[in-house]
Amino acid sequence: MRKTGTSSCLPIIAVAVLLLAGCAGGGKTKPADGELLTMSDQTTAQKRAAINLELAVGYYQRHENSVALDKIKLALAADPDFSQAYDMRALIYMDMHENRLADENFQRALRLAPANPEYNNNYGWFLCNNGRERESIAYFETAIKDRNYASPAVAMDNAGMCSLKLDNLVDAEKYFKRAFNFDPGNLKVNENLAQLFYTRKEYDQAKFYIGRLIKANVTDANVLWLGIKIAHKSGDRMTEGALGAELQRFHADSLQYASFQREAFDE
Repeated sequence: MRKTGTSSCLPIIAVAVLLLAGCAGGGKTKPADGELLTMSDQTTAQKRAAINLELAVGYYQRHENSVALDKIKLALAADPDFSQAYDMRALIYMDMHENRLADENFQRALRLAPANPEYNNNYGWFLCNNGRERESIAYFETAIKDRNYASPAVAMDNAGMCSLKLDNLVDAEKYFKRAFNFDPGNLKVNENLAQLFYTRKEYDQAKFYIGRLIKANVTDANVLWLGIKIAHKSGDRMTEGALGAELQRFHADSLQYASFQREAFDE
């Protein structure tokens, strides 16, 4: 069985370290010969900036934010217009709850590369989680519309979650379904659709999406508890009992299992 934290509230970001000059220098795209930039076009300073950014990402992923910030300083000292470094620094500050600094760095990255879908998605997620949900949707839409964006389902799912915060279930469903159509194997999207249809008491549809998570051997406590509640509302006592056993096996000390024992299905 696979235990996975699909219910986590961690930001949905894509930290890509592209060691190409096209990503450094604020998104400039062509050298003197008019061709697209490649690694060989990098200056020594740009290469140094890219290496320090790569190190910063590694430290950030290990939650060593102070060291990560220092590497970002070195990257920007080498290339002051390195838009990825500003985006990465914004994500670090976001993780540290330094919201003013995060906002400033996201905006600096977007001034250098306003169409970059990763920056738009990341800034949208920042806005969504800081009481600016309505503003966030435009940034997600910018990311989604970029035909070269490798992970539009991420921005679609984020837009759906922010629509939920605005109590806009119609748009939430629209975004979640778009994300599902693009990436049906995305576990988080399936969970969000299951939760949405459960909230709307459309239990047959909720069963479809939660069933995909169960088949994928997801044993996250929130997913199992949601599956139990859906099965209970659907009158499927066999599935309810089986998922209850799984919840006990993996999360016997959890709040979800305590709720299951109390039969608190509507809490």
